[in-house]
Amino acid sequence: MAAVSDDGSLPVLRVVTGDPTPEELAALVGVLASLGGVGAATPRRTPEWNAPRRLQRVVHPHGPGGWRASGLPR
Repeated sequence: MAAVSDDGSLPVLRVVTGDPTPEELAALVGVLASLGGVGAATPRRTPEWNAPRRLQRVVHPHGPGGWRASGLPR
């Protein structure tokens, strides 16, 4: 049993041995479809605690409220 692609040129899925039921083939296709493709990967986000900008020294503001502003994120 072989499934043919939409344009009819090459088989997308081919069963080499055995005689799977339509339900078994549907389960296999569902698992393969859930794996995603090349474009399905999401870019990894750098955690805030590991951000390179945190390695740089910052100049804390002087004057009234400077101590409080030194603990706030920028």
